[in-house]
Amino acid sequence: MLIRVFFWGMLISFLGSLPMGTLNVTAMQISIQETVSRALMFSCGVLLIEMIYVRLSLIAIDWIRKQVKWMQAMQWVTLLIVVALAVGSFMAAANSDPQAKNVVLENNLNRFLLGMMMSAVNPVQIPFWFGWSTILFTKGVLSPRVKVLNAYIVGVGLGTFTSHLIFIYGGKIAAGSIHNSDAYLNWIIGGVFSLTACIHLFKILRGKNAFKKLEEDGG
Repeated sequence: MLIRVFFWGMLISFLGSLPMGTLNVTAMQISIQETVSRALMFSCGVLLIEMIYVRLSLIAIDWIRKQVKWMQAMQWVTLLIVVALAVGSFMAAANSDPQAKNVVLENNLNRFLLGMMMSAVNPVQIPFWFGWSTILFTKGVLSPRVKVLNAYIVGVGLGTFTSHLIFIYGGKIAAGSIHNSDAYLNWIIGGVFSLTACIHLFKILRGKNAFKKLEEDGG
């Protein structure tokens, strides 16, 4: 039972974290432009917050439904961060200094804390995990037992971390085989962040996002 729950949490988290996005691409950028150990610290900060959000989605859904307006406001904060990452990456790519980094990474902030902060302002994962957890409860995979929920949450954390490892080490290997890789990387990452910002803005303006559905489900 516990192994099954652990596996489902890990699988959902792993597949959900594979598409290129703000957090995994940032982890890759840190591994290439700084060190792998710092990128791993960043990812640990990310998964810690994700595990907390998953826990909240399991035990405090009524409270979460009352915070929909706050989470919608946080979406705009997330959008500003993604735009800053895109602009910073393009500026770093145009910089004559080959070691130039975007403005979000150009600081001495502990990478574990940076991962926590960037993950914390991305509350869209709350309705994502609430949806999946509801399905697993309905299918009888999840139960309210503490051991079962803990196994699920540990699986979620490991799934996110494993997907980040692909970006961290894959990006490091790819960058090592490309001449002037930092400049190319900044252009590519700037493009990824720009696309991410456009998609994120579209979801906000469309007005039929996961937060709206979460609020309706609680009504």
